Amino acid sequence: MNNFILIFVFLFFGFILQNIKQIPKNTHKILNWIVIYICLPALALYHIPKIKWDNQLLYPIGVAWIGFIISCFFFDYLGKRLGWSRKLTGCLIICAGLGNTSFLGFPIIEALYGEEGMKTALLVDQPGSFVVLSTLGILVATVYSKGNLSGFQIAKKIAFFPPFITFCVACLMNVFQFDFSNWVQLFFKTIGSGVTPLALLSVGLQLKFEKRSMHWGFLSLGLLYKLILTPAIIFFLYVIILHQHSDAIKVSILESAMAPMITGCILASTYGLKPRLSTMMIGFGIPISFITLLFWYLILQLI
Repeated sequence: MNNFILIFVFLFFGFILQNIKQIPKNTHKILNWIVIYICLPALALYHIPKIKWDNQLLYPIGVAWIGFIISCFFFDYLGKRLGWSRKLTGCLIICAGLGNTSFLGFPIIEALYGEEGMKTALLVDQPGSFVVLSTLGILVATVYSKGNLSGFQIAKKIAFFPPFITFCVACLMNVFQFDFSNWVQLFFKTIGSGVTPLALLSVGLQLKFEKRSMHWGFLSLGLLYKLILTPAIIFFLYVIILHQHSDAIKVSILESAMAPMITGCILASTYGLKPRLSTMMIGFGIPISFITLLFWYLILQLI
């Protein structure tokens, strides 16, 4: 419950700060920079070395990968068919393709499925959503923000992107079963905990309620994919095709139905991929998701 309250407190606080003249207009860009270049690498160095890999865990891990990859094909196809700009297409791929599986997902899963459910939720989030953001998310942000780049230029931008560097370091630590001392881990955990409040403040600073905004149609399409189509796809694959009915599968499907990932939308905004639409995906997606999550929870009770 505290997480839900904090979400709206920081969003509202950021929204109020818009009207204070003493607040620099580029404050949200500074917050975005801190989230992407400081907090996100710290999270990678804290969480990834602790992941225990097991082939039996591919179902929850696969949720974020499936959702994002299909998002790439879905919005890229629509973008080419409807003549969208590359920045609009990239924005929708990232914002609709990644879910808020931790800050929003963890308290909901814990309340509904207890400690066992949290074990599955952690797998959906860490080797799933977080790793997708650090790899495919960065790739999409780079490709769709810069236009026609050579393979070498794209590889260079990704390779020297701080979150990707720390992701690779963290993966090597996992492979060699090495982790930092307790006080260093606490330092990274503390730094990483700033992701959500800072990102929400940034969103609040940029959130606009414009009745005539050109983004309403794209917002609706993005949320339709994230809140309805993604969990429907995972449900069809896991339950209908593969005949899986365990609580772990239910948790995986419910996590796939979470609102857009805050950090993912911040990444899109930082790369200039329709920042206004990115913030709207969070600002409107979170409250709307409470309704759609109830729908999916009731569906899952029938299997």
